[in-house]
Amino acid sequence: MSPSPLDILTTFAMLSLLAVGGANALSPEMHRILVESRGWMDDATFSQLYALAQAAPGPNILSASVMGMAIGGWGGMALATIGILTPAACLAWTVAGWLEALKGAWWIKPAQAGLVPLALGLMGASGFILGEAAAFFTLAPFITAGSALFIWRSDRSPLVVLLAGGIIGLGVYALG
Repeated sequence: MSPSPLDILTTFAMLSLLAVGGANALSPEMHRILVESRGWMDDATFSQLYALAQAAPGPNILSASVMGMAIGGWGGMALATIGILTPAACLAWTVAGWLEALKGAWWIKPAQAGLVPLALGLMGASGFILGEAAAFFTLAPFITAGSALFIWRSDRSPLVVLLAGGIIGLGVYALG
């Protein structure tokens, strides 16, 4: 059953408000809703569309637009894009005004610091969900940990990790 335009818009608008840590951190919840809860696509389609959106130049939030297009064509893409961008932009604008007004408050820095582990946890969950959807979950924790360790401890460009990930992905694809 095809979702209504209102379903697409409200689903992505709700996801927009959960995007603490950016679009990559949002992927586990996007997967849960689009694949498991609503059944609008399967694991393989989600994984492929997400990879396509990440490979394309531009912001990471393109993944929502690509998902919307798969769900509802060009109209679905427009609604998903509007839904994922508008609420978060309005919230960010409002919060930025509040932060400016509360600039000297003692609790602002601890509150912002408390969001860092949340964002890191969401991004870690994203790696596990995408690894599971891509059908090589047993390797995902090791690939994620190795990549994070390499970026943290090395002076080399993070593009090296992307290249290695591409090579591993080709290997998995060729073997599967």
